Amino acid sequence: MSTTRTALVIGGGIAGPVVATALRKAGIDARVYEAYPGPSYGIGSGLALAPNGIAALDIIGAGDPVRDIALPVTGMTMSMGDKRLSLPTLSDVPPLQLVDRSELHQVLHRHAVAAGVPFEYNKRLADVREDESGVTARFTDGSTAAADVLVGADGIRSTVRTLIDPNAPGPDYTGMLGFGAITECDADIPADTMTFAYGKRAYYLYWPLGDGRVAWAPNLPHKEYLSLTAARAIPSAQWLKILRETYAEDTPGGELARRTTEEQLEVVGALHIMPSVPHWYRGRMVLVGDAVHAPSNSSGQGASLAIESAVQLARCLRDLPAPEAFAVYERLRRGRVEGVAARAAKINHSKTPGPVTRKMMQLLAPIMVKTVMNPEKTMGPEQRYRIDWDAPADSELAAA
Repeated sequence: MSTTRTALVIGGGIAGPVVATALRKAGIDARVYEAYPGPSYGIGSGLALAPNGIAALDIIGAGDPVRDIALPVTGMTMSMGDKRLSLPTLSDVPPLQLVDRSELHQVLHRHAVAAGVPFEYNKRLADVREDESGVTARFTDGSTAAADVLVGADGIRSTVRTLIDPNAPGPDYTGMLGFGAITECDADIPADTMTFAYGKRAYYLYWPLGDGRVAWAPNLPHKEYLSLTAARAIPSAQWLKILRETYAEDTPGGELARRTTEEQLEVVGALHIMPSVPHWYRGRMVLVGDAVHAPSNSSGQGASLAIESAVQLARCLRDLPAPEAFAVYERLRRGRVEGVAARAAKINHSKTPGPVTRKMMQLLAPIMVKTVMNPEKTMGPEQRYRIDWDAPADSELAAA
């Protein structure tokens, strides 16, 4: 039986508002503390929400508001040089939903506030004190907050992760910088389709918005690690020059780069992947979302897995006392998220091939599409996953 009545949620990005809303649904008073001076709108570019992520949002009533701002994508293609191949998809699941990250933040924030979740800003976590009665967070402004448990939803550079385990690994750099833009393009681009494009010098993906504009996301190979702040310190004009040189010989990559303006370019910075985190919780503290599992953007599941974990954590705290709830939560989630991360890591290696490997990929791609890229094997277990909110949290472990 649960003994948790109150929770502090550190971080107000995607996982934070979702876990706070789900905790409220579970009867737990949750409050969100965010280091930024306001809701973190305008951070990042577009992202895809898989059917499993939308299904988890449906549990807290946020599925339809997110669908309202999303663009469904029913088809997928892969292009290599002058070859364009249709990728197999699952016929019995809803389509991917493409959303602007800033708009997603706004929707999840508004939904959490409507559910009664309070948000406090300019609250950067400094340290945490635990005792038998609960946990107290101290922030850099000198203020404190206390509750029964503390949830670290503070992203890939998580402070809570380090407090749980000072030796915890940090994120690995994939060797690529991320960018995004929405611009005009005259190229013949299939409607409702996302294309994964292996350009001559770099990978990118793109999809039409249905109004003459096209969204695209370059993954630029870059030996030097650049954080979001460091990457944005470089003028957009300089990045556009590099992108135009990199994608000049690609179709439609060259046109997309030439059409993109400084105002349209969204600089994301280093693309990361989290290695396996040994300790997901300690005492009254637990991690959720990118703070504990962040597969590379190649997975198409990063945000969806964060949403799933947020809902599952709330379900476990509803039914079980901490730290038993945390142990069940980890057992429900670790195998799934690390399996997705492993699959995405393999895809990442293909994004920066040498000339010989690139030529082999072009030759073998048609065969791979018909054999290796089996959607039942690669996407079926991921996209059909559903959380049974009404069932006891530990019932899944008993059935496994």
